[in-house]
Amino acid sequence: MTAVTDDTDGVDGAARVDGVRDAGEVRGAGDAEGAGAPDPADGAAEGRWDDGLIARRAEGAAARDERAVRALRPVRPPSEGPPPGGQRESLDEYDGLLPGGAYGGRLRGRLDALRELVGLSRTRLDGGTLAEAGRVLDEAAARQRLSSRHTVVAVAGASGSGKSTLFNALAGVQISETGLRRPTTSAPIACSWTDGAAGLLDRLGIPGRLRRRPAPPGFRDEALNGLVLVDLPDHDSAATAHRDQVDRVLTLVDAVIWVVDPEKYADAVLHERYLRPLAGHAEITFVVLNQVDRLPGDAADLVLDDLRRLLDEDGMALGEHGEPGATVLSLSALTGEGVGELREMLGQFVQERGAPARRLSADLDAAAARLRPVYVADGRRPPELGERARNDFTDRLAEAVGAAAVGEAAEREWRRNAGKSCGTPWLRLWRWYEAHRALGSGIDPISGRTPTEGEEEEITARQRVEQAVRTVADEAAAGLPAPWAQAVRESAVRGAAGLPEELDVLAVRAGLPRGRPPRPAWWPAAVLTQASMTLLQIFGGLWLVGQIVGVLEPRLLPPVLVMLAGILGGPLVEWACAVAARGPARRYGQDAERRLREAAAGCGRARVLDPVSAELMRYWEVREQYVAVTGLSTTGR
Repeated sequence: MTAVTDDTDGVDGAARVDGVRDAGEVRGAGDAEGAGAPDPADGAAEGRWDDGLIARRAEGAAARDERAVRALRPVRPPSEGPPPGGQRESLDEYDGLLPGGAYGGRLRGRLDALRELVGLSRTRLDGGTLAEAGRVLDEAAARQRLSSRHTVVAVAGASGSGKSTLFNALAGVQISETGLRRPTTSAPIACSWTDGAAGLLDRLGIPGRLRRRPAPPGFRDEALNGLVLVDLPDHDSAATAHRDQVDRVLTLVDAVIWVVDPEKYADAVLHERYLRPLAGHAEITFVVLNQVDRLPGDAADLVLDDLRRLLDEDGMALGEHGEPGATVLSLSALTGEGVGELREMLGQFVQERGAPARRLSADLDAAAARLRPVYVADGRRPPELGERARNDFTDRLAEAVGAAAVGEAAEREWRRNAGKSCGTPWLRLWRWYEAHRALGSGIDPISGRTPTEGEEEEITARQRVEQAVRTVADEAAAGLPAPWAQAVRESAVRGAAGLPEELDVLAVRAGLPRGRPPRPAWWPAAVLTQASMTLLQIFGGLWLVGQIVGVLEPRLLPPVLVMLAGILGGPLVEWACAVAARGPARRYGQDAERRLREAAAGCGRARVLDPVSAELMRYWEVREQYVAVTGLSTTGR
């Protein structure tokens, strides 16, 4: 009988040496494999992910990884050849887990982007939404620190599927207990073909008493060097603790072999709980139809074809015709039929050493798919605060603050001032009387409104401001995912707090100009001409009175003509001044309206538009990071 030794419990001298070697390699993995330990400044150095800062960028982490990759180059002997997976011009281009433990190529960039994405999103998304992304970063950091020379493969299946028998057949020795009692496997059992896997098994939570070695060295398959095989409890076990262990270990292994039998290969629990959610992990998945020795004739091929059909319905790509995807095959672990083929596939799979990177890449894809609803806008147009929305907001604020009314009032004030200076004294006397009568009745002589009407308009102005803020917020948030749309609206509401009051202050400061309006160059001449017309009226009247009382020679026509010239000339001069004042008055009113409009626009821009634009820029920033996480092009948004 073959002796089975435990490499950590120290059953014999060789086992003790292996155990010491395992522990030493775990502690010194960075030295043994070339700068494998990450920078302590990196969040991954402590097995946790950095939540990031808004202004932080990934250049620092990328530079550290760059130094780690450069440090790896002299460690690889020239005879060892290129990294697994084909010839590479540079280790920088290797998309996987490098020998020193650092992630290379596009995978490293995706991890950096996810770390940045989580940091930028912490204040906008709840912890539950980012939990899966945080778990992926944690597991990536943990796997990075451990051996890159080992591939951890779990053997999973339902009760009675023969997974423990297959586990023993691959190991070449009776390790996992088999029998009719259910459940037979109550805890994960590990079998490591080479040293240095202690850290990986610690991560899986497999105690030393459940760690085994395969067949004696002379009978081992060298192609499986680096393989760590884990036999899991039944995923359909009646014991909840067993199912929990299966779920936990499946999130940590590099690959999984699903063992199904002709009776349970279509089990809904298997497909709905495991295979369908893990469809994106097809490249690290083996689906094995066991116990084909029980099927007569061509029944095994028929069942295998039906199994492929179910996997296709689950969305799991099948690795056929050289395409990447799940490996599907049939075998009999009891008779050994097909086991050699599976062993050969596993040997090639392990020697490629790409499973950890493929697993992490699939986890990134799954995390990105879960985060898509909170980062990708499904609107017909990209969310933005366009020029039209900004102009509409400015127009609404100008309307709310009464910029047009202020311009009209300024224009009327300019004309009124012109009328006071260029009008006839009798008309000015009448206007003075009307103004005093209006003050007595409580009517504003400039605006023509009573105080009650002014209060009602103030309430209406406040409502207009609130409506303008809501409209521009909705316009900016249109098409955004719900969390970011809410953030845009909240920033607009926060900025709008106190905006009506500030606009009222602006209306006072930048509204009607203080003092008299400026006078044009022709104004003195018009005033002098109007004064001359008034003097003509007075002179003609005195001349006529002198004739009536007999002081002057009675000549009626000259004084009448003089008075008539003054009487007709006064209104004519006033009308000419009014016509000439239209242009300057209009420009004066437009300047007043423009000043108030610009002041209101500046206030609205600082309090509402700029915060909303900042939120939109933040969204596009996280959107670009999300696109980087998915590994797609950032063009086209």
